[in-house]
Amino acid sequence: MSLTQTIQTTGVSALKAVLFDLDGTLLNRDESVRRFIHDQYARLKGHLTGIEERDYVTRFIELDQHGYRWKDAVYDQLIQEFEISGITRQELLDDYVNQFQHFCVAFPNLKPMLSALKARGLRLGIITNGFGELQMKSIHGLGIRDYFDCVLVSEWEGMKKPDPALFQRALERLDVTAGTAMYVGDHALHDIQAAKRVGMRTVWKRNDRWAESEADADESIDDLSELIMMR
Repeated sequence: MSLTQTIQTTGVSALKAVLFDLDGTLLNRDESVRRFIHDQYARLKGHLTGIEERDYVTRFIELDQHGYRWKDAVYDQLIQEFEISGITRQELLDDYVNQFQHFCVAFPNLKPMLSALKARGLRLGIITNGFGELQMKSIHGLGIRDYFDCVLVSEWEGMKKPDPALFQRALERLDVTAGTAMYVGDHALHDIQAAKRVGMRTVWKRNDRWAESEADADESIDDLSELIMMR
């Protein structure tokens, strides 16, 4: 089915599938990053002489920009600003890729919500921007891979949100139409507005980076448990 056909057939139908963003929606990325970077400093502080933990952690979080800046650039800048010579950018990056999964923090009620939706017979999927290996490790770190019928990561799909073709591909893999699918995300443009253009019902997970009017979702939630009652 083409994207145009999907939009044309959108309407009020029985819900068959729920798709999710990952970072900021299922994964509490800000808290996960804080826990990881404190641990990285503690483990590698012998290579970070002269750098205070508070300064290292604060600057990493600033440069990370809530995950929208890839870590090779983040570590490049940290090395330059702090004049780090005891460890390479690649070693720091490899540590991030391998260790971040152990610090993944779920938003409250993640697994109970997923279990309840699966018990209703709904098909579940994830659409996330990012690098395939890292995003899959985060999903496994949360212990939720088995709940999902499909996971689409932008690197592996060759396209990224807000490209409507990525949302359409997910619908095709779940074998559902846009009118029978709901999308849950935290980014007003890449998640909510993009899913709406495909014709999906949208649910915005509120956060302080966007105004509710910017998201303009069909529904909004503060806690994942609120999804359980949606029909």
